[in-house]
Amino acid sequence: MTANSDKGGGSVPGKRDRVPFRSGYASITGRPNVGKSTFLNAVLGQKVAIVTSRPQTTRNRIIGIKTLKDAQVIFVDTPGIHMPKHKLGAFMVKEAKQAVKDVDIVLYMVEPRLPSDADREVIKLFEHLNKPVFLLINKTDTVKKTAILPLIDEYSKLYPFDEIIPISALKADGLDIVLEKVVERLPEGPKYYPDDLVTDKLERFMVAEIIREKVMEATVEEVPHSVAVEVAEWSEKKGKGVLISANIFVEKEGQKGIIIGRKGERLKKIGISARKDIETLLGTKIFLELWVKVKKHWRMKDAVLTELGFR
Repeated sequence: MTANSDKGGGSVPGKRDRVPFRSGYASITGRPNVGKSTFLNAVLGQKVAIVTSRPQTTRNRIIGIKTLKDAQVIFVDTPGIHMPKHKLGAFMVKEAKQAVKDVDIVLYMVEPRLPSDADREVIKLFEHLNKPVFLLINKTDTVKKTAILPLIDEYSKLYPFDEIIPISALKADGLDIVLEKVVERLPEGPKYYPDDLVTDKLERFMVAEIIREKVMEATVEEVPHSVAVEVAEWSEKKGKGVLISANIFVEKEGQKGIIIGRKGERLKKIGISARKDIETLLGTKIFLELWVKVKKHWRMKDAVLTELGFR
């Protein structure tokens, strides 16, 4: 946008072109395990969302704030869209679908493979949206470059995406292009958050997510998805750090034994790994206590889901 100009088209002396400040929300939407949280962490330059190799790791909307000189992009990392098998899953899908409606731009992320029936179902969500929708083809580092063009062609037949951008979130390849294109499409607006804020999540939420990440990494089969973490106690010791006590909830007695491990070895390793990341997050010494408890079928119970912040 240009400041006042004279009839000859030149700028009035003493006036400068004003670059408008742009701000808004961009959802990171897609099927489970396509790399949405990896993308968010990479574009922010620091970790705000937990990442594991398992699908359906993200359960809540997580906001990541990228503040630039002339723009502020608020990225919304959403749970993967899937067919839910329990009330927790239904909550997660509802969160993801609602985010598509609430934001200014939708970033639909897929893996570098031909669209599946599930992809087609997600794309139907965009049919009546009056907003830009970008297609991000992630994990391009795992395929040959010649494989990308056919994918672009197939997805172009399904929806008139405003931008189609191949990226590798893991290698941070193409993220600058995504950021540039997002800023171009954002409306003019105010700065919603302070410059030094990268997420709106409270420290307790972040700590619980770190612990859950370590449990998911350390366990197999159904156990990771049956886990919820609640920070029960948080007390600061003057000059000595922070004491954090957290409950790890599972659905079955057998799962409790798996997490604890033989002579408590697995739980000890989970605690050591989590404590390191929490100390990095908080910048102080941490004393971490972990307790494993059983809440039978908690993913199916409204009261428990509410208690754990999922409703």
